[in-house]
Amino acid sequence: MSLSSYLQIKERGSSVRQEIIAGLTTFLAMVYSVIVVPNMLGDAGFPAESVFIATCLVAGFGSILIGLWANVPMAIGCAISLTAFTAYSLVIGQGISIPVALGAIFLMGVVFTLISITGVRAWILRNLPSSIAHGAGIGIGLFLLLIAANGVGLVVKNDAGLPVQLGEFTSFATLMSLIGLAAIIGLERRQIKGGILWVIIAITIVGLIFDPNVQFAGEVFKLPSFGESSLLGEMDVMGALNAAVLPAVFALVMTAIFDATGTIRAVAG
Repeated sequence: MSLSSYLQIKERGSSVRQEIIAGLTTFLAMVYSVIVVPNMLGDAGFPAESVFIATCLVAGFGSILIGLWANVPMAIGCAISLTAFTAYSLVIGQGISIPVALGAIFLMGVVFTLISITGVRAWILRNLPSSIAHGAGIGIGLFLLLIAANGVGLVVKNDAGLPVQLGEFTSFATLMSLIGLAAIIGLERRQIKGGILWVIIAITIVGLIFDPNVQFAGEVFKLPSFGESSLLGEMDVMGALNAAVLPAVFALVMTAIFDATGTIRAVAG
C-alpha cells in the first residue's frame, strides 16, 4: 500500500503536490513556536536550549503520529497558552519551582490522556456550543496575533509591562510584517493556491538580506546538546501532588481541554 492510498489523498479531493504545499505552509506558519516557547519558558528560568530541542521533538513526533496513526491532516505543537500559563502564572507568579511545574504538566498530560481515551473529550467536542467553539478559536488566534505583533514591534510593553502599546510603524520588521499580511490577504481573496507559503518565503528572503538586525552567527547547522542544563529526571511529581499545587494542575487540564477543543473545531470546522 502506497502512502498516498493509505492517507486517502485522492479520496479526499487532494493531490500529493497540494499536500506538500500544505505541509510546508503549516510548518512555516507554526515554526515560530521554536522561538516563542523557549523565550517564554526562558523568562521563568528554564534552559532555553533544552526547551528548544524539546519543542522541536514534540512537534515533529506529534505531527508524524497524528498523520500516520490517526490519519488526520493536522499538525501538533506546544500550546502557547499552556506555555504562557506555566511560565508567567505558575513559576513566576506563584513561585512554583521548575521541577514541581514539570510534575504538574506531567499530571496534566496523564489526565488529558485519560479523558481522551475514555471519550470524555470527544463528548465535550460534540456538545460544545458553537459560540464557545468559535470564540475559543478566535481567542487563540488573537492571542497568537498579539504575540506576533509584539515580536515585530507593532505593539510594545507599556509601563506596567503589558504588550498593549503601539510601537514604531516605521521599523523594518513592522513594515515587512504589514506588507506580508496585506499580500496574504490579497492572494487569499484571489484564491491563489500556496499564497501564504510564497509570501512567507519572500518575506523571509527579503528580511535575511536587508534587515540590519539579522547577523550571521557563523554556523548554519549545530548538533543539539542538552548539556548540564538538561532537566531530564528533574520532574517532581510528588511535589505537584501537594494540595497547594493541585489547583494549578486542574487549571492546566481545563486550559488544555478548551485550547485543544477550540483549535480542532476552528481548524476542522
